[in-house]
Amino acid sequence: MGQGKEVKTRPDPKVEIQEKGEIFFFYRPKVGKDEARGPDDVQRMYIVLRPESGDRAVEEKQAPDSGKEGRKHHHQDDGDRGGSGGGASTKEGHEGGHGKEEVNIEEQPLLRLVVMGRKSLPDPAKHSRPYWGYVELVTTKVQDIKDALKEEEYSTATQGQRRRPAARALGEGVYRILRHEPGGRRSPHTHLVYKLELPTRGDGEPQEAMNVEPEASFLVQVKNPDPPSGGRGGGFRGLQSKRRAAFPAHLQGAFGSRRFAPADPPDLLNYEGCELLLIAASDDVEEELGLELEGEAEGEEGEGSQGEEQRAAGCSDLVKMFGEVADVKPLLSGSWD
Repeated sequence: MGQGKEVKTRPDPKVEIQEKGEIFFFYRPKVGKDEARGPDDVQRMYIVLRPESGDRAVEEKQAPDSGKEGRKHHHQDDGDRGGSGGGASTKEGHEGGHGKEEVNIEEQPLLRLVVMGRKSLPDPAKHSRPYWGYVELVTTKVQDIKDALKEEEYSTATQGQRRRPAARALGEGVYRILRHEPGGRRSPHTHLVYKLELPTRGDGEPQEAMNVEPEASFLVQVKNPDPPSGGRGGGFRGLQSKRRAAFPAHLQGAFGSRRFAPADPPDLLNYEGCELLLIAASDDVEEELGLELEGEAEGEEGEGSQGEEQRAAGCSDLVKMFGEVADVKPLLSGSWD
């Protein structure tokens, strides 16, 4: 559907758009379950961000031979060569993203897979409660995200063969990452704002259960992977140190001596193991920031629900990219499996 557009509704809202793109929401039922009928049946919630433009056409991401991205591509290369190879490059056994690669997001896909720890977005009624998540995968290959979302069977020593069900598509829309300078005593901070295009009939049962509102604004704070000693850790343990992102010096410098910093620049999110906090700011983006998001597609009146779902599926980028591996019923109908 594309990245949509934004309209400023106040003369001089103190916001600067840093990144524009598409946002997709997914959930995965628990291992061994054929379907999810409620939030208790959900194992994980994912957010996929696909930046398409911004204040810079070129963004920095982790080196392609680091993190899961590197391990995946190394295994693929081994399979192509029929050998075992020597392993993707590591940074002293480091499993998170590190190094640097430049990507022109206007010409090449860039995708981030984010895992939400509470299996939902922040409750819009609780503005001061942070929700922890982390970037699990960063890649320029759509197939890598498809592999992460698809059904998988695996063996365990204690329970034998197990099945991890395929992810379910929950929402599709447009997003912006903004720098907001409110003035006064408040420091500049970063917002992630989005507006759903699907489901077309507002939030359904799974969307409501996981706080995926038709539109919302969140403050985004990134955790310092190498925090100063002493003080509080932010109220959560987070990832093991070897799984955390290892940012290049110029990105690590954005933290200074702070434990958390705004996602500024958004390149910070282009590293696997980047830990972040989302804090509910508003479910009315226009009122809060003087900015109104508009999607690329609007539903037409007068057709039945089946025709509406078919039309939505036909123009959905989520369905085109991930429909063969993810169940799209919750996306198109707003209902559980």
